[in-house]
Amino acid sequence: MIRGLEGRDLCVARAGRVILESATVAVESGVLTAVVGPNGSGKSTLLRVLGGLWPATRGTVSLDGAPLAGMPRRAVARRLAFLAQDTRCDFAFTVEEMVAMGRHAHRGRFESESAADRRAIESAIAACDLEHLRLRTFDCLSGGERQRTAIARCLAAEPEVVLLDEPTAHLDLEHALAIFDLCRDLALEGRAIGIATHDIATVSRFAAHVVVLCRGRVVADGLPDAVLTPDICRRVFAVDREVVTTADGSSVFLFNARTEEPAHQAELGDQQ
Repeated sequence: MIRGLEGRDLCVARAGRVILESATVAVESGVLTAVVGPNGSGKSTLLRVLGGLWPATRGTVSLDGAPLAGMPRRAVARRLAFLAQDTRCDFAFTVEEMVAMGRHAHRGRFESESAADRRAIESAIAACDLEHLRLRTFDCLSGGERQRTAIARCLAAEPEVVLLDEPTAHLDLEHALAIFDLCRDLALEGRAIGIATHDIATVSRFAAHVVVLCRGRVVADGLPDAVLTPDICRRVFAVDREVVTTADGSSVFLFNARTEEPAHQAELGDQQ
């Protein structure tokens, strides 16, 4: 039995268009899993289905071996947090109030904040470097600050599983690396962390498990070195890959645009 989330044979079709086709993916406890692929490959759809936000046309999603669809939504909200690409708010809540919303699933409608709630809120604020912004209203934040606040709200729920759709899309380099570091640390603590991202160079440094999607299908699944091969990078991303060794002995992937489209790119190209 998989500890964490598992989607089996997931298919999603909308308006006669197939978005996911026979995708089997696991986001296991203790592992940072990155879902990568070209635009329109189905990354966001896969995360929404795994998080129970969208139904699959076919296939099943399970959490620790139990069908996710059969669980009460409140119980799921305590155990699983999902972050969409863009977070909007129509009211002038402060950062602290936004992060505190992550605790709603843990208490009744009229219950007061507990000591455990406060500890979780403060921990999330610190983890996302928001102490100096806690009294700023959400509508006055930059895009990156909003993203960090949204991530902190997810963490305040203390979930077992965290799914993040392009979590570093609006962040500067410093905070983007900090979020990847945070995700890796959360996985090392035993949580199941799944992220959809275009940043395959950074993924190769931080993720322990990579899933490559193209045209709604899983075309590779495994360790970064085994998955982000020169052949896969050419066929799926139309880039050349090389490995550079840094001064500290680490291996880093570099990518260069190809001057010609690969002959078989059409077979795996972006249809969505």
